[in-house]
Amino acid sequence: MNSWIKTEFANHVELLKTLAAIPAPSHHEEKRVEFITGLLRGWGAEGVYTDEAKNVCVPFGIDEGTSDITVYSAHTDVVFPDTEPLPVREEDGRLFAPGIGDDTANVTAILTLIRYILETGRKPKSPVLFVLNSCEEGLGNLKGVRQIMKDNAGRIKELVSFDCTFEDGMIVKAVGSERWRVNAKTQGGHSFGDFGSPNAIHRMSELVTALYSQQLPDISGVKTTYNVGMINGGTSVNTIAPSCEILYEYRSDDRIALAFMRERFQELMWDAQGRGAEFSAELIGERPCGGRVDRDAYDALLARCETAITSVRSGNVKRGMGSTDANIPLSLGVPAVTFGLYSGKGEHTRDEWLEIDSLRDGLKIAFELVLKAHFE
Repeated sequence: MNSWIKTEFANHVELLKTLAAIPAPSHHEEKRVEFITGLLRGWGAEGVYTDEAKNVCVPFGIDEGTSDITVYSAHTDVVFPDTEPLPVREEDGRLFAPGIGDDTANVTAILTLIRYILETGRKPKSPVLFVLNSCEEGLGNLKGVRQIMKDNAGRIKELVSFDCTFEDGMIVKAVGSERWRVNAKTQGGHSFGDFGSPNAIHRMSELVTALYSQQLPDISGVKTTYNVGMINGGTSVNTIAPSCEILYEYRSDDRIALAFMRERFQELMWDAQGRGAEFSAELIGERPCGGRVDRDAYDALLARCETAITSVRSGNVKRGMGSTDANIPLSLGVPAVTFGLYSGKGEHTRDEWLEIDSLRDGLKIAFELVLKAHFE
């Protein structure tokens, strides 16, 4: 295994460069899907299929009645809206590109692992489904993994999502969130002639001020946050704004706290109504917190992942919380964990980079985790 990785490492890096250049905004991953499916079929992978959510699925040891499936996934979408090729450059032992790590490096690791399995003729001893899934980022709303869990309801034993970096450790607790598009509408008018008429931007700013003055739920050991991430509205400098829109979210690692935040948001929306302004809100994104998971099964999965990581990289593996594809299976009571296969910085910025040498350890960890448990 290690000798194969050493021999093929240059090809792995070149594949990452190629894939990273292919644009893949959430909901528009078609170009990467086409590239990946063509690559897999060219390698001789059987049973490759793409579902209605644009997930590329590669089954091993699975037929129509198979249960106890382990899923290994990484998401193909990136946070950037580009539809033209993304810039990729190599400099001083690093690769730079928007989305190069999050999550293209982890997608590429799965692809190289599949190529190894195919080239060496390894046979599955337990059912595995590799998924290069869509819509993890932002308003993708975890559409890809939702589809996987729906299509395989009752059949998935556990899920490992390759995402994030070595430095992030293992994400073992799901942070839920709700995201809202809020609109304010007024009659508007001329800034001089109709001075004094309600201004939608002013009224929305009052709501934002109220949101930032609210009290968070007081629950020991629970972290809850809120944020207004975007605001836009109005038509010109001399027009009383007839409309204004914000994007608002709140997050928590506790379901009760999330319910509290929704109730408080609805109260503040109600208080904002009237005085010449009409407010409306649309729920545009919802990520659940974790549900009741069999503790023994979950601990066994975490131990297996931690063993694979520490067999390659020394030191303790940090455990934390986050919002990832693992939220969906955890909310359904299915053991799931997220961790990354590279070292880098700058996720969600156009200056994102990763250390090329770290990709070797990432491959070794993925190979150790998957091959030892599932292939002869």
